[in-house]
Amino acid sequence: MFNRKAFTLLEVLISIALLGIVIVALFSSVDMMQDSNQQLLKYLEKSKKTTHATKTLYLDMIGSDGNITIKKDEFSRVCMEETRNSLYALPSAKVCWIVLKKDNTLARIEGNYYHLPLRSEERVEIDSIMTNIEVFDVYHQKDKVLVLIKQQRKEPISFMLQGITKPEKKKKPTTKKDTNTTTVPAR
Repeated sequence: MFNRKAFTLLEVLISIALLGIVIVALFSSVDMMQDSNQQLLKYLEKSKKTTHATKTLYLDMIGSDGNITIKKDEFSRVCMEETRNSLYALPSAKVCWIVLKKDNTLARIEGNYYHLPLRSEERVEIDSIMTNIEVFDVYHQKDKVLVLIKQQRKEPISFMLQGITKPEKKKKPTTKKDTNTTTVPAR
């Protein structure tokens, strides 16, 4: 009988060739998985930016005193005269959201008291939020605010806030003089 204790050279070469084929397949699948993960990471980062932008606008409006002004041109311009949501640690901030002409960029302007267009002496912080804006509309009726945002080649974003009431205008105390009464001087 034939007693065999080792592999032949041919068996070793065949196993090395098979191992090489398996390793090439594993490396290509790992490479495809890395590409997939990078694409997913890019998508998640874009999604995170969009979520952060809408959350900031939401917090600006919900933290406002209700004094929201909306001006409509090609896009809406929304200003909250006083909001508690400040990205720059202001106790109370005036915040405006506008679409700039350059790349149709949605921008957030935060400061204390300023006017649009800005004057050179006014100090504000301007943050670029999104580019390629097709639609930025805000509607305020009674206690509801509806926000619509649409970027090119992306799904539209919309949300509604309820309970945003405009502050009542403070009435000046009026004093009525009664013309029918006469004052008698004291003696």
